[in-house]
Amino acid sequence: MKKIIVKNQEEGGKIAGDLLLSFIQENSSPILGLATGSTPISTYKYLINKTKEESVDWSNVMTFNLDEYIGLAPEHEQSYRYFMNEELFDHINIDKDKTFVPDGLVKSQDEASKYDDLISSKGGIGLQLLGIGINGHIGFNEPGTSFDSITSIVDLTKETIEANSRFFDNISDVPKKAISMGLKSIMNAKKIVLLAFGSQKAEAIKHLINGEVSPEWPCTILQKHDDVTIIIDEEAASKL
Repeated sequence: MKKIIVKNQEEGGKIAGDLLLSFIQENSSPILGLATGSTPISTYKYLINKTKEESVDWSNVMTFNLDEYIGLAPEHEQSYRYFMNEELFDHINIDKDKTFVPDGLVKSQDEASKYDDLISSKGGIGLQLLGIGINGHIGFNEPGTSFDSITSIVDLTKETIEANSRFFDNISDVPKKAISMGLKSIMNAKKIVLLAFGSQKAEAIKHLINGEVSPEWPCTILQKHDDVTIIIDEEAASKL
């Protein structure tokens, strides 16, 4: 597990962006796993700027997102598909038919698990970008999630709903369920890059790096992965 401590989110976004760009340039048909939320926005802004400056070609890139809210259609302004279009896809020459986001309108676990089959059929994720929740969740895999979990419909904890309420007009508008890649799904990625910024992430980062491997802190499963890079600011590293 490689740890990089940066001064701020902008610097962290640049380093993560360069890792993604190197991966794209080194592979003829790169497959990226992408994340949403406020954490990766600096990375996406950097990627957009570098793409314009250096004419980066995204036409051969395929992407899979980690998760989506249950009940939100792709065109809903709070959906993660909408987020990805606004924050990245609309600004680069990627083929949107090769960008996949879990379907927030799925009705069953059987439907949800087909996302893993799709990823596998395309060759698997080469580099997965992750954020981390204050309770150690990655994707929407909340504390107690089995390490063998695959993509499924999950219940969101009260603290996750509260943390995400900043993106909605009212906390009552925040969906209570999501479809999320499972921990096993995430661990199948060949490389993982995790970002965390701010003092509110410090406890989770402490467990991730120094804690016992336990489903109570889902992030700790990453200790078992062969190729993980963690990019954190000084505040997120404050409890190490």
